Amino acid sequence: MDKEKMDRQFQFCLELDKEKLIERQTYLSDGMRRENDAEHAWHMAVMALIMSEYSNSEIDLLKVISMILLHDVVEIDAGDTYAYDEEGKKTQAEREMKAANRLYGILPEAQAEKFKNLWLEFEEQKTPEAKFARTMDNIQPMMLNAATHGKSWVEHGVHESQILNRNAKTKEGSQELWEYVKKEFIDVNVKNGKIKKD
Repeated sequence: MDKEKMDRQFQFCLELDKEKLIERQTYLSDGMRRENDAEHAWHMAVMALIMSEYSNSEIDLLKVISMILLHDVVEIDAGDTYAYDEEGKKTQAEREMKAANRLYGILPEAQAEKFKNLWLEFEEQKTPEAKFARTMDNIQPMMLNAATHGKSWVEHGVHESQILNRNAKTKEGSQELWEYVKKEFIDVNVKNGKIKKD
């Protein structure tokens, strides 16, 4: 047994528990409280498992789920940057890179490099797996927003153009899912006034 290696792996697993403390802006479907990062990652992973058939390309589903489960680990240090927080976005990349170096660096060297590279691949959105994982990251909160009658959208005064700009690449992971989400989650809430029309 390599005790030092296992010590580092357990240390990383314990550090991940802090994701449960990071509150996001999206409400749970009952609208009673906001979800946390761990709930978001779990929900996306299950959605990817269920909806992988709609990917535009053949994908390695385990790689997609791995990216999803690891993508917000950096928020343990960097905090959650709300999708429409333009000021926060200015420092997001720097904060998250610093966090990635520390957090993935807890792991044994080979795993640290592998997991950090998965996170970077997700961020770059160039591979089929990264594109589909990002599609899940974008549609999961929209689904919850729609389920809560736009509660978070209303609280933040979100405009249709903001949502469309944020989702400019969502269709690159799945054209079919994007078409569904646009019609059923966005257009409906623009029509009922929960999303502001530009």
